[in-house]
Amino acid sequence: MSVTAQSSATGVPPFGADELDRPMLIGGSWVGAVGGEWIEVDSPGRRGLVIARVPRGQDADADRAVTAARAAYPAWAALHFKDRQKALLQIADALEAAAEELSVLTAWDTGNALRPQARPESQTLANLFRYFGGIAGEFKGAVLPAGDDQLQYTRREPLGVVAGILPWNSPLMIAGMKVPAALAAGNVIILKAAEAAPLTILRMAEIASEFLPDGVLNVLTGFGPEVGEALVQHRGVDKVSFTGSSKVGHHVAEAAGARLAHVSLELGGKSPNIVFPSAAAPEHIEATAVGVLTAMRFTRQGQSCTAGSRLFIHESVYEAFLEVLVAKVSALKVGDPLDEATDMGAIINQKQFDQVTSYIEDGRSQPGVRVVLDASKDIPAGLDGFYQGPTIFAQVDNSWRIAQEEIFGPVLVAIPWSDRDDVIRMANDSHYGLAAYIWSRDLNEALDTAHRIESGWVQVNQGGGQMIGQSYGGYKTSGIGREFSLEGALESFTQIKQINVKLD
Repeated sequence: MSVTAQSSATGVPPFGADELDRPMLIGGSWVGAVGGEWIEVDSPGRRGLVIARVPRGQDADADRAVTAARAAYPAWAALHFKDRQKALLQIADALEAAAEELSVLTAWDTGNALRPQARPESQTLANLFRYFGGIAGEFKGAVLPAGDDQLQYTRREPLGVVAGILPWNSPLMIAGMKVPAALAAGNVIILKAAEAAPLTILRMAEIASEFLPDGVLNVLTGFGPEVGEALVQHRGVDKVSFTGSSKVGHHVAEAAGARLAHVSLELGGKSPNIVFPSAAAPEHIEATAVGVLTAMRFTRQGQSCTAGSRLFIHESVYEAFLEVLVAKVSALKVGDPLDEATDMGAIINQKQFDQVTSYIEDGRSQPGVRVVLDASKDIPAGLDGFYQGPTIFAQVDNSWRIAQEEIFGPVLVAIPWSDRDDVIRMANDSHYGLAAYIWSRDLNEALDTAHRIESGWVQVNQGGGQMIGQSYGGYKTSGIGREFSLEGALESFTQIKQINVKLD
Protein backbone atom coordinates (compact mmCIF):
# COMPACT_ATOMS: atom_id res chain seq x y z
CA MET A 1 0.00 0.00 0.00
CA SER A 2 1.51 3.33 -0.99
CA VAL A 3 0.31 6.83 -1.75
CA THR A 4 2.27 9.10 -4.04
CA ALA A 5 2.58 12.86 -4.09
CA GLN A 6 0.66 12.75 -7.39
CA SER A 7 -2.53 12.52 -5.33
CA SER A 8 -1.74 15.96 -3.95
CA ALA A 9 -1.44 17.59 -7.33
CA THR A 10 -4.26 15.83 -9.16
CA GLY A 11 -6.82 15.06 -6.48
CA VAL A 12 -6.76 11.42 -7.56
CA PRO A 13 -7.98 9.25 -4.64
CA PRO A 14 -5.16 7.43 -2.84
CA PHE A 15 -6.36 3.94 -3.76
CA GLY A 16 -7.92 2.52 -6.89
CA ALA A 17 -11.41 1.02 -6.91
CA ASP A 18 -9.93 -2.48 -6.94
CA GLU A 19 -7.74 -1.89 -3.85
CA LEU A 20 -10.04 -0.14 -1.42
CA ASP A 21 -9.82 -2.84 1.26
CA ARG A 22 -7.16 -2.07 3.88
CA PRO A 23 -6.82 -5.05 6.26
CA MET A 24 -5.68 -5.02 9.91
CA LEU A 25 -2.27 -6.10 11.21
CA ILE A 26 -2.40 -8.96 13.73
CA GLY A 27 0.62 -11.07 14.59
CA GLY A 28 2.49 -10.04 11.46
CA SER A 29 -0.40 -10.88 9.08
CA TRP A 30 -2.76 -8.54 7.27
CA VAL A 31 -6.26 -9.83 7.93
CA GLY A 32 -9.93 -8.98 7.75
CA ALA A 33 -12.28 -9.15 10.70
CA VAL A 34 -13.44 -12.54 11.95
CA GLY A 35 -17.02 -11.44 11.27
CA GLY A 36 -16.20 -10.48 7.69
CA GLU A 37 -17.66 -6.96 7.96
CA TRP A 38 -16.06 -3.78 6.62
CA ILE A 39 -16.41 -0.04 7.35
CA GLU A 40 -16.27 2.58 4.62
CA VAL A 41 -13.77 5.43 5.10
CA ASP A 42 -14.89 8.75 3.61
CA SER A 43 -12.67 11.70 2.78
CA PRO A 44 -13.63 14.82 4.80
CA GLY A 45 -12.66 17.09 1.92
CA ARG A 46 -14.90 15.37 -0.63
CA ARG A 47 -18.36 14.64 0.69
CA GLY A 48 -19.52 11.10 -0.01
CA LEU A 49 -16.25 9.91 -1.56
CA VAL A 50 -15.30 6.49 -0.19
CA ILE A 51 -11.50 6.25 -0.27
CA ALA A 52 -11.07 2.90 1.51
CA ARG A 53 -12.70 0.13 3.53
CA VAL A 54 -11.31 -1.23 6.79
CA PRO A 55 -12.34 -4.30 8.81
CA ARG A 56 -15.04 -3.89 11.45
CA GLY A 57 -13.17 -5.47 14.32
CA GLN A 58 -15.05 -7.07 17.20
CA ASP A 59 -14.29 -8.99 20.41
CA ALA A 60 -12.84 -11.96 18.53
CA ASP A 61 -10.40 -9.71 16.69
CA ALA A 62 -9.28 -8.02 19.90
CA ASP A 63 -8.70 -11.46 21.35
CA ARG A 64 -6.61 -12.48 18.33
CA ALA A 65 -4.49 -9.36 18.68
CA VAL A 66 -3.97 -9.82 22.42
CA THR A 67 -2.97 -13.45 21.87
CA ALA A 68 -0.43 -12.44 19.22
CA ALA A 69 0.95 -9.63 21.36
CA ARG A 70 1.30 -11.82 24.45
CA ALA A 71 3.15 -14.41 22.41
CA ALA A 72 5.59 -11.79 21.13
CA TYR A 73 6.13 -10.06 24.47
CA PRO A 74 8.69 -12.29 26.28
CA ALA A 75 11.27 -12.22 23.49
CA TRP A 76 10.86 -8.49 22.82
CA ALA A 77 11.12 -7.60 26.53
CA ALA A 78 14.21 -9.79 26.90
CA LEU A 79 16.17 -8.04 24.13
CA HIS A 80 19.15 -5.90 24.99
CA PHE A 81 18.04 -2.28 24.71
CA LYS A 82 20.42 -1.67 21.79
CA ASP A 83 18.45 -4.16 19.67
CA ARG A 84 15.18 -2.39 20.35
CA GLN A 85 17.00 0.88 19.73
CA LYS A 86 18.26 -0.33 16.35
CA ALA A 87 14.73 -1.28 15.26
CA LEU A 88 13.25 2.07 16.32
CA LEU A 89 15.96 4.04 14.53
CA GLN A 90 15.47 1.98 11.36
CA ILE A 91 11.74 2.71 11.57
CA ALA A 92 12.48 6.42 12.01
CA ASP A 93 14.58 6.43 8.82
CA ALA A 94 11.89 4.54 6.89
CA LEU A 95 9.13 6.86 8.11
CA GLU A 96 11.20 9.89 7.16
CA ALA A 97 11.71 8.46 3.68
CA ALA A 98 7.93 7.97 3.40
CA ALA A 99 7.07 11.36 4.94
CA GLU A 100 5.51 12.88 1.82
CA GLU A 101 3.44 9.78 1.17
CA LEU A 102 2.18 9.84 4.75
CA SER A 103 1.46 13.56 4.48
CA VAL A 104 -0.70 13.13 1.39
CA LEU A 105 -2.54 10.23 2.99
CA THR A 106 -3.10 12.35 6.12
CA ALA A 107 -4.73 15.08 4.03
CA TRP A 108 -7.07 12.52 2.45
CA ASP A 109 -7.74 10.69 5.69
CA THR A 110 -8.20 13.51 8.24
CA GLY A 111 -9.02 16.61 6.19
CA ASN A 112 -5.98 18.40 7.66
CA ALA A 113 -4.27 20.66 5.15
CA LEU A 114 -1.12 19.32 3.53
CA ARG A 115 1.24 22.26 4.04
CA PRO A 116 0.51 23.60 7.56
CA GLN A 117 -0.54 20.35 9.24
CA ALA A 118 -0.02 17.06 7.41
CA ARG A 119 3.66 17.52 6.62
CA PRO A 120 4.67 18.66 10.13
CA GLU A 121 2.74 15.72 11.58
CA SER A 122 4.45 13.08 9.46
CA GLN A 123 7.84 14.60 10.28
CA THR A 124 7.01 14.63 13.99
CA LEU A 125 6.17 10.93 13.78
CA ALA A 126 9.63 10.11 12.42
CA ASN A 127 11.26 12.38 14.99
CA LEU A 128 9.44 10.67 17.87
CA PHE A 129 10.67 7.24 16.78
CA ARG A 130 14.18 8.68 16.57
CA TYR A 131 13.92 10.32 20.00
CA PHE A 132 12.65 7.23 21.79
CA GLY A 133 15.12 5.03 19.94
CA GLY A 134 17.89 7.33 21.14
CA ILE A 135 16.88 7.08 24.81
CA ALA A 136 16.11 3.35 24.83
CA GLY A 137 18.99 2.79 27.25
CA GLU A 138 17.52 5.19 29.81
CA PHE A 139 14.78 2.83 31.02
CA LYS A 140 16.92 1.81 33.96
CA GLY A 141 16.80 1.52 37.72
CA ALA A 142 19.05 2.69 40.53
CA VAL A 143 21.35 1.14 43.13
CA LEU A 144 20.62 2.27 46.69
CA PRO A 145 23.38 2.89 49.27
CA ALA A 146 22.58 0.20 51.84
CA GLY A 147 25.88 -0.77 53.43
CA ASP A 148 28.51 -3.35 52.54
CA ASP A 149 26.28 -6.33 53.39
CA GLN A 150 23.38 -5.33 51.11
CA LEU A 151 22.86 -4.94 47.37
CA GLN A 152 19.61 -3.02 46.91
CA TYR A 153 18.57 -1.97 43.45
CA THR A 154 15.52 -1.25 41.31
CA ARG A 155 14.60 -2.41 37.83
CA ARG A 156 12.41 -0.49 35.37
CA GLU A 157 10.39 -3.27 33.77
CA PRO A 158 7.85 -3.07 30.95
CA LEU A 159 4.15 -3.42 31.72
CA GLY A 160 3.45 -6.02 29.01
CA VAL A 161 0.68 -5.61 26.43
CA VAL A 162 -0.31 -1.99 25.81
CA ALA A 163 -3.53 -0.99 24.06
CA GLY A 164 -3.15 2.43 22.40
CA ILE A 165 -6.51 3.95 21.44
CA LEU A 166 -6.10 6.79 18.95
CA PRO A 167 -8.15 9.86 17.96
CA TRP A 168 -8.94 11.06 14.45
CA ASN A 169 -7.67 14.64 14.60
CA SER A 170 -3.90 13.95 14.46
CA PRO A 171 -3.50 10.16 14.48
CA LEU A 172 0.12 9.95 13.35
CA MET A 173 1.41 12.34 16.00
CA ILE A 174 -0.55 10.63 18.78
CA ALA A 175 0.67 7.22 17.59
CA GLY A 176 4.17 8.67 17.70
CA MET A 177 3.67 9.54 21.37
CA LYS A 178 2.64 5.99 22.25
CA VAL A 179 4.24 3.42 19.98
CA PRO A 180 8.00 4.14 20.15
CA ALA A 181 7.85 4.95 23.88
CA ALA A 182 6.07 1.69 24.67
CA LEU A 183 8.38 -0.36 22.44
CA ALA A 184 11.58 1.26 23.71
CA ALA A 185 10.60 0.25 27.26
CA GLY A 186 10.12 -3.38 26.15
CA ASN A 187 6.33 -3.48 25.84
CA VAL A 188 4.35 -4.74 22.87
CA ILE A 189 1.42 -2.72 21.57
CA ILE A 190 -1.99 -2.99 19.93
CA LEU A 191 -3.24 0.19 18.30
CA LYS A 192 -6.92 0.80 17.80
CA ALA A 193 -7.16 3.28 14.92
CA ALA A 194 -10.00 5.81 14.87
CA GLU A 195 -12.73 4.61 12.53
CA ALA A 196 -12.96 8.08 10.96
CA ALA A 197 -9.23 8.23 10.08
CA PRO A 198 -7.51 4.82 10.14
CA LEU A 199 -5.49 4.88 6.93
CA THR A 200 -2.31 6.63 8.04
CA ILE A 201 -2.02 4.31 11.04
CA LEU A 202 -2.27 1.23 8.84
CA ARG A 203 0.39 2.61 6.51
CA MET A 204 2.65 3.53 9.43
CA ALA A 205 2.29 0.00 10.77
CA GLU A 206 3.11 -1.45 7.35
CA ILE A 207 6.35 0.53 7.29
CA ALA A 208 7.29 -0.19 10.91
CA SER A 209 6.45 -3.89 10.85
CA GLU A 210 9.31 -4.58 8.45
CA PHE A 211 11.73 -3.96 11.33
CA LEU A 212 9.81 -5.63 14.18
CA PRO A 213 9.12 -9.24 15.14
CA ASP A 214 5.59 -10.42 14.41
CA GLY A 215 3.10 -9.43 17.09
CA VAL A 216 5.15 -6.61 18.61
CA LEU A 217 3.00 -4.03 16.78
CA ASN A 218 -0.62 -4.79 15.90
CA VAL A 219 -3.35 -2.54 14.52
CA LEU A 220 -7.09 -3.04 14.86
CA THR A 221 -9.79 -1.08 13.05
CA GLY A 222 -13.47 -0.72 13.82
CA PHE A 223 -15.79 1.22 16.08
CA GLY A 224 -14.78 2.36 19.54
CA PRO A 225 -17.75 0.85 21.40
CA GLU A 226 -16.99 -2.50 19.77
CA VAL A 227 -13.32 -3.37 19.27
CA GLY A 228 -12.05 -0.45 21.36
CA GLU A 229 -14.23 -1.50 24.26
CA ALA A 230 -13.07 -5.09 23.85
CA LEU A 231 -9.45 -3.98 24.33
CA VAL A 232 -10.30 -1.86 27.37
CA GLN A 233 -12.07 -4.80 28.99
CA HIS A 234 -9.59 -7.53 27.95
CA ARG A 235 -7.76 -9.13 30.87
CA GLY A 236 -4.77 -9.77 28.61
CA VAL A 237 -4.19 -6.02 28.19
CA ASP A 238 -1.89 -4.66 30.91
CA LYS A 239 -2.11 -0.97 30.04
CA VAL A 240 -4.61 1.24 28.20
CA SER A 241 -3.25 4.49 26.76
CA PHE A 242 -6.23 6.49 25.51
CA THR A 243 -6.39 9.83 23.68
CA GLY A 244 -9.84 11.23 23.03
CA SER A 245 -12.78 12.98 24.64
CA SER A 246 -13.15 13.44 28.39
CA LYS A 247 -16.53 11.69 28.30
CA VAL A 248 -15.09 8.50 26.80
CA GLY A 249 -11.99 8.88 28.96
CA HIS A 250 -14.09 8.65 32.13
CA HIS A 251 -15.50 5.34 30.90
CA VAL A 252 -12.07 3.99 29.94
CA ALA A 253 -10.74 4.84 33.40
CA GLU A 254 -13.65 3.11 35.10
CA ALA A 255 -13.59 0.00 32.92
CA ALA A 256 -9.82 -0.52 32.97
CA GLY A 257 -9.60 0.51 36.61
CA ALA A 258 -12.15 -2.11 37.60
CA ARG A 259 -9.54 -4.77 36.78
CA LEU A 260 -6.65 -2.60 38.04
CA ALA A 261 -5.06 -2.22 34.62
CA HIS A 262 -2.64 0.66 34.16
CA VAL A 263 -4.26 3.67 32.46
CA SER A 264 -3.10 6.97 30.98
CA LEU A 265 -5.56 9.44 29.50
CA GLU A 266 -4.99 12.49 27.31
CA LEU A 267 -8.42 14.08 27.03
CA GLY A 268 -10.20 17.28 26.12
CA GLY A 269 -9.47 20.92 26.76
CA LYS A 270 -10.92 24.42 26.78
CA SER A 271 -7.65 26.23 27.10
CA PRO A 272 -7.27 29.85 28.24
CA ASN A 273 -5.39 32.36 26.08
CA ILE A 274 -4.59 35.41 28.25
CA VAL A 275 -3.44 38.68 26.64
CA PHE A 276 -1.90 41.34 28.90
CA PRO A 277 -1.67 44.98 27.79
CA SER A 278 2.09 44.85 27.22
CA ALA A 279 1.68 42.07 24.63
CA ALA A 280 -0.73 44.24 22.65
CA ALA A 281 1.52 47.30 22.54
CA PRO A 282 2.05 48.56 18.96
CA GLU A 283 5.47 46.92 18.66
CA HIS A 284 4.15 43.51 19.81
CA ILE A 285 0.51 43.36 18.76
CA GLU A 286 1.08 41.74 15.35
CA ALA A 287 3.26 38.94 16.76
CA THR A 288 0.85 38.31 19.60
CA ALA A 289 -2.09 38.08 17.19
CA VAL A 290 -0.22 35.52 15.07
CA GLY A 291 0.61 33.59 18.22
CA VAL A 292 -3.00 33.57 19.38
CA LEU A 293 -4.06 32.36 15.91
CA THR A 294 -1.53 29.53 16.17
CA ALA A 295 -2.58 28.65 19.72
CA MET A 296 -6.20 28.41 18.61
CA ARG A 297 -5.17 25.74 16.09
CA PHE A 298 -7.19 27.36 13.31
CA THR A 299 -4.99 25.57 10.76
CA ARG A 300 -6.25 22.28 12.19
CA GLN A 301 -9.82 23.59 11.94
CA GLY A 302 -9.76 24.05 15.72
CA GLN A 303 -9.83 20.25 16.06
CA SER A 304 -7.24 20.08 18.81
CA CYS A 305 -7.50 19.41 22.52
CA THR A 306 -4.84 22.10 23.13
CA ALA A 307 -6.74 24.82 21.21
CA GLY A 308 -6.60 28.13 23.11
CA SER A 309 -10.28 28.71 22.45
CA ARG A 310 -11.02 31.01 25.45
CA LEU A 311 -9.32 34.31 24.64
CA PHE A 312 -9.09 36.65 27.64
CA ILE A 313 -8.06 40.16 26.48
CA HIS A 314 -7.39 43.03 28.88
CA GLU A 315 -10.12 45.64 28.47
CA SER A 316 -7.60 48.43 27.77
CA VAL A 317 -6.49 46.71 24.54
CA TYR A 318 -9.60 44.65 23.83
CA GLU A 319 -10.87 46.37 20.68
CA ALA A 320 -7.46 47.12 19.23
CA PHE A 321 -6.28 43.55 19.65
CA LEU A 322 -9.46 42.05 18.24
CA GLU A 323 -9.14 44.24 15.15
CA VAL A 324 -5.65 42.95 14.41
CA LEU A 325 -6.55 39.35 15.23
CA VAL A 326 -9.64 39.36 13.02
CA ALA A 327 -7.56 40.68 10.11
CA LYS A 328 -5.02 37.87 10.58
CA VAL A 329 -7.63 35.11 10.88
CA SER A 330 -9.65 36.48 7.95
CA ALA A 331 -6.60 36.03 5.72
CA LEU A 332 -6.58 32.26 6.25
CA LYS A 333 -7.57 30.32 3.15
CA VAL A 334 -10.14 27.57 3.66
CA GLY A 335 -9.81 24.99 0.93
CA ASP A 336 -9.01 21.54 -0.37
CA PRO A 337 -6.62 19.83 2.10
CA LEU A 338 -4.51 18.67 -0.86
CA ASP A 339 -4.01 22.21 -2.18
CA GLU A 340 -0.62 23.69 -1.24
CA ALA A 341 -2.23 27.12 -0.76
CA THR A 342 -4.77 25.89 1.82
CA ASP A 343 -4.44 27.07 5.42
CA MET A 344 -7.55 25.36 6.81
CA GLY A 345 -8.85 22.02 5.58
CA ALA A 346 -12.05 20.14 6.34
CA ILE A 347 -13.91 19.10 9.49
CA ILE A 348 -13.65 15.33 9.90
CA ASN A 349 -17.26 14.28 9.20
CA GLN A 350 -20.94 15.25 9.19
CA LYS A 351 -21.43 14.56 12.90
CA GLN A 352 -18.60 16.87 13.93
CA PHE A 353 -19.62 19.49 11.37
CA ASP A 354 -23.15 19.55 12.78
CA GLN A 355 -21.81 19.84 16.32
CA VAL A 356 -19.65 22.84 15.42
CA THR A 357 -22.49 24.63 13.62
CA SER A 358 -24.84 24.01 16.55
CA TYR A 359 -22.38 25.73 18.90
CA ILE A 360 -22.11 28.67 16.51
CA GLU A 361 -25.88 29.05 16.49
CA ASP A 362 -25.94 28.83 20.29
CA GLY A 363 -23.31 31.58 20.49
CA ARG A 364 -25.22 33.82 18.13
CA SER A 365 -28.32 33.50 20.33
CA GLN A 366 -26.66 34.85 23.49
CA PRO A 367 -27.75 38.35 24.59
CA GLY A 368 -25.11 41.01 24.01
CA VAL A 369 -22.80 38.84 21.95
CA ARG A 370 -20.90 40.36 19.03
CA VAL A 371 -19.87 38.26 16.05
CA VAL A 372 -16.66 39.99 14.98
CA LEU A 373 -15.78 37.34 12.42
CA ASP A 374 -18.18 34.99 10.69
CA ALA A 375 -16.40 33.13 7.93
CA SER A 376 -18.42 29.98 8.59
CA LYS A 377 -20.19 30.25 5.24
CA ASP A 378 -17.37 31.85 3.23
CA ILE A 379 -16.34 28.64 1.52
CA PRO A 380 -14.88 28.79 -2.02
CA ALA A 381 -17.14 27.56 -4.77
CA GLY A 382 -16.59 24.02 -5.94
CA LEU A 383 -15.67 22.59 -2.55
CA ASP A 384 -18.02 19.79 -1.56
CA GLY A 385 -16.82 18.65 1.82
CA PHE A 386 -17.17 19.48 5.50
CA TYR A 387 -15.68 22.96 5.32
CA GLN A 388 -16.16 25.48 8.11
CA GLY A 389 -14.53 28.89 8.17
CA PRO A 390 -13.42 30.52 11.43
CA THR A 391 -15.84 32.28 13.80
CA ILE A 392 -14.88 34.75 16.54
CA PHE A 393 -17.37 35.88 19.19
CA ALA A 394 -16.75 39.01 21.31
CA GLN A 395 -18.21 40.22 24.63
CA VAL A 396 -18.61 36.60 25.72
CA ASP A 397 -19.31 35.70 29.33
CA ASN A 398 -17.12 32.94 30.75
CA SER A 399 -20.23 31.12 32.02
CA TRP A 400 -21.74 30.64 28.56
CA ARG A 401 -21.82 27.23 26.98
CA ILE A 402 -19.52 28.29 24.13
CA ALA A 403 -16.96 29.36 26.77
CA GLN A 404 -17.20 26.23 28.91
CA GLU A 405 -17.65 23.29 26.53
CA GLU A 406 -15.11 21.91 24.08
CA ILE A 407 -16.39 22.75 20.59
CA PHE A 408 -13.51 21.08 18.71
CA GLY A 409 -13.94 23.40 15.78
CA PRO A 410 -12.73 26.82 14.54
CA VAL A 411 -14.69 28.86 17.09
CA LEU A 412 -12.89 31.38 19.32
CA VAL A 413 -14.58 33.32 22.16
CA ALA A 414 -13.12 36.64 23.37
CA ILE A 415 -13.73 37.65 26.99
CA PRO A 416 -12.68 41.04 28.44
CA TRP A 417 -10.93 41.34 31.82
CA SER A 418 -9.44 44.07 34.02
CA ASP A 419 -8.00 42.41 37.15
CA ARG A 420 -5.28 39.75 37.04
CA ASP A 421 -6.63 37.76 39.96
CA ASP A 422 -10.02 37.77 38.28
CA VAL A 423 -8.73 36.54 34.91
CA ILE A 424 -6.78 33.74 36.62
CA ARG A 425 -9.98 32.76 38.44
CA MET A 426 -11.89 32.71 35.14
CA ALA A 427 -9.11 30.77 33.40
CA ASN A 428 -9.27 28.13 36.13
CA ASP A 429 -13.07 28.09 36.15
CA SER A 430 -13.19 24.98 33.98
CA HIS A 431 -13.18 21.25 34.57
CA TYR A 432 -10.49 21.08 31.86
CA GLY A 433 -6.80 21.75 32.40
CA LEU A 434 -4.72 20.67 29.42
CA ALA A 435 -3.05 23.77 27.97
CA ALA A 436 -2.82 27.53 28.53
CA TYR A 437 -1.21 30.49 26.77
CA ILE A 438 0.09 33.64 28.49
CA TRP A 439 0.98 36.78 26.51
CA SER A 440 2.96 39.44 28.42
CA ARG A 441 6.27 41.27 27.93
CA ASP A 442 6.69 41.39 31.72
CA LEU A 443 8.18 37.99 32.53
CA ASN A 444 7.51 38.29 36.26
CA GLU A 445 3.86 38.87 35.47
CA ALA A 446 3.80 36.10 32.88
CA LEU A 447 5.52 33.47 35.01
CA ASP A 448 3.51 34.24 38.15
CA THR A 449 0.36 33.84 36.07
CA ALA A 450 1.64 30.63 34.47
CA HIS A 451 2.38 29.16 37.89
CA ARG A 452 -1.18 29.88 39.06
CA ILE A 453 -2.94 28.41 36.02
CA GLU A 454 -4.33 24.90 36.52
CA SER A 455 -3.09 23.32 33.30
CA GLY A 456 -0.53 20.66 32.49
CA TRP A 457 1.12 22.59 29.65
CA VAL A 458 1.56 26.37 29.70
CA GLN A 459 3.11 28.41 26.89
CA VAL A 460 4.44 31.94 27.43
CA ASN A 461 4.57 34.27 24.42
CA GLN A 462 4.21 31.46 21.89
CA GLY A 463 1.32 29.56 20.42
CA GLY A 464 3.19 26.40 19.45
CA GLY A 465 6.38 25.46 21.17
CA GLN A 466 5.61 21.82 21.87
CA MET A 467 8.97 20.08 21.72
CA ILE A 468 9.77 16.38 21.71
CA GLY A 469 11.21 15.51 25.10
CA GLN A 470 8.87 17.67 27.20
CA SER A 471 6.22 16.03 29.35
CA TYR A 472 2.72 16.46 28.01
CA GLY A 473 -0.61 15.81 29.71
CA GLY A 474 -3.47 17.40 31.59
CA TYR A 475 -4.87 18.41 34.94
CA LYS A 476 -8.44 17.76 36.14
CA THR A 477 -10.65 16.08 33.51
CA SER A 478 -8.06 16.72 30.81
CA GLY A 479 -6.31 13.52 31.76
CA ILE A 480 -4.01 11.34 33.81
CA GLY A 481 -0.36 10.63 33.08
CA ARG A 482 2.22 12.12 30.73
CA GLU A 483 3.62 11.28 27.29
CA PHE A 484 6.01 12.80 24.72
CA SER A 485 9.11 12.55 26.94
CA LEU A 486 11.45 10.19 28.78
CA GLU A 487 9.79 11.12 32.07
CA GLY A 488 6.37 10.48 30.58
CA ALA A 489 7.45 7.14 29.12
CA LEU A 490 8.91 6.01 32.45
CA GLU A 491 5.63 6.92 34.14
CA SER A 492 3.35 5.51 31.45
CA PHE A 493 5.09 2.37 30.20
CA THR A 494 7.21 0.92 33.02
CA GLN A 495 6.85 -0.30 36.57
CA ILE A 496 9.47 -0.46 39.32
CA LYS A 497 10.69 -3.68 40.86
CA GLN A 498 12.74 -3.42 44.06
CA ILE A 499 15.35 -6.15 44.65
CA ASN A 500 17.21 -6.58 47.97
CA VAL A 501 20.14 -8.98 48.24
CA LYS A 502 21.86 -9.97 51.50
CA LEU A 503 25.60 -10.30 50.83
CA ASP A 504 27.92 -12.60 52.82
